[in-house]
Amino acid sequence: MNIWRTLTRKHLYLEFSATKNTRVFIYERPGMWMTEADLALLLKDLHTVARKTLPEGALRYGVLGGDQERLRACIVTLVRDRKTDAPIAFNVLSLIPLLLHGESIDLMHLGLVMVDPGARSKGLSWVLYGLTCFMVYLRGGLRPIWVSNVTQVPAIFGMVTTNFTNTFPGRPADRRTFEHTALARQIMTEHADVFGVGDDADFDEERFVIRNSYTGGSDDLKKTFEDCAKHRDPEFNDICGRELDYVRGDDFLQIGQLSMASARTFIMKNVPKRSLTTLAASFAFMLVQSVILPFVHWLDASRPYKNLRPARSS
Repeated sequence: MNIWRTLTRKHLYLEFSATKNTRVFIYERPGMWMTEADLALLLKDLHTVARKTLPEGALRYGVLGGDQERLRACIVTLVRDRKTDAPIAFNVLSLIPLLLHGESIDLMHLGLVMVDPGARSKGLSWVLYGLTCFMVYLRGGLRPIWVSNVTQVPAIFGMVTTNFTNTFPGRPADRRTFEHTALARQIMTEHADVFGVGDDADFDEERFVIRNSYTGGSDDLKKTFEDCAKHRDPEFNDICGRELDYVRGDDFLQIGQLSMASARTFIMKNVPKRSLTTLAASFAFMLVQSVILPFVHWLDASRPYKNLRPARSS
C-alpha cells in the first residue's frame, strides 16, 4: 500500500492484498481524477468480468452502459488475480445525492457485484460486499451513512438485513420510518436509472417492492426464484418467495444505515482472521486521514483551515 498517496488524495484510493492470491483496488469517483486512458482500462476490466458472468447478455445501464457521469459518482472495487493480474471480480457502489431533513446527503447504493465463475467460493464475499462500505465509513469520520440496495436474491436480502442497522424491509418485525420513506421516494422518482429500473416500473410504498423492475437496462439480471442464491436462514427465503413475483420481475428496495454497530458486525463476522492485519493497517491510515489530520490542521492557527482564517499577529 502506498501510504503517502492514500493520505494525500482528495478521493479514496487503496491498493492492497486481500488474500494470498488476490489484490484489491478501490477507486472513489474515478471519473473525477483518473485520465481518460486509465478510465478506459478500468472499464475494460469491468466488462471482462461482466462477459464471463453474463456470457449471453450485456448490461445497459450505469458504468457498464457507458454512462461517463456515473464514473464521477461511484466507488469501484476491482479484484485481480495476483499471478495473472487478470480482473476476476468487481463491485460498483453508486453515490446518490438526496435530501433528508433539509440537508444534502450522499446515500450509498450497494450496487452491482460480479465475480468470474472461476473465482467463486474463494473467500471474496467480505471484500465485495462490505470492505468498501467500511472504508467509506472510516473516511467519513465514523459518521452513520445511509445505504440502499435493490435485489430479488434471498441471500443478498438477508445479508443486507443482518449486516446493516435500521434496515427496511428486512425481518417482519422491522418497521418503516419517515426517513426510509423520504429516501425511497426520492430514489424511485429521480434516481431509479442508477440501478437499471425503467419508467414503466411500479413502486409499492407499503412493502418497498419495485414491480416490473427489470426493464431499464438490467434485463439480463432477472432470475427465477429457483436460480437465486438462498440464505442460510430460511426466513429470508420465505419472505422473498412470498412477497416477490419472479415471473414479472420484482425487487425489494432496502434502505438502511452503516453505523458503528454494523461496522463491528462486519469485522467480527465477515473478515477472515488472516486478513485482520491488513484491515487494521488500512484502518489506521484512514483514521489518520479522516480524523487526526483534520484535528491537527484545525489546531494550527497560523494557516487557514476550510472557512477558518489564520490568526493575525499583533
